[in-house]
Amino acid sequence: MTPEELAAVLGEPPAPEGTWEREAVYVSAAALRRGLDAAELAERVRALGGVGSVEVRGKGFLRIVVTAPGDLLRSAPVRPPFSPAWPDFPRTWDNPGFVVRYGHARACAALRWARELGVPESGFAAGLLDDPWHRRVLRALAELPGRLVSREPGWESYLLRLALAYHDAHERAPAVPVGDEEPGPVHTARVRVAAAVREVLPGPDRL
Repeated sequence: MTPEELAAVLGEPPAPEGTWEREAVYVSAAALRRGLDAAELAERVRALGGVGSVEVRGKGFLRIVVTAPGDLLRSAPVRPPFSPAWPDFPRTWDNPGFVVRYGHARACAALRWARELGVPESGFAAGLLDDPWHRRVLRALAELPGRLVSREPGWESYLLRLALAYHDAHERAPAVPVGDEEPGPVHTARVRVAAAVREVLPGPDRL
């Protein structure tokens, strides 16, 4: 299930909730805002592939658990329509501009290395993105559809948070084989994350 499929049923993008480290959850108040029967809307959402459960809470809020959060990568990400006016220097972790641009450059490097090391481009398996670091990246990416239609998207803080999450994933769960490790499906999945991050974060391909 892609975010577009879920939004098409709800009539608006849902909002991710929690950390997603153990459970990938979206919440939606679409039934309230659109004047729909929440139970009927929940049934329509349950019919989507990749939905683990849907609960109706309160006066019509839906809590939606997805079984493979990595499925959101089956949709093409969109770069935010915002260009931060962060300075180029200093190139340290204290400068959010450096953190974001370096995140973009690292994602580009991961894609280059993957091609050089023979990581398969096909055979993406969303369920392999089960380490906590990549799930945090997915959680941040899941916010993008909602922020694109928000009146107050908060792009600066969002880009910084996505970049920090990706730096952790890049370092702790590499997208390319390390040492004698053979390239495999898990690397293909992680490279797909890098490709999404590259599209969302602004910056040069190399620093």
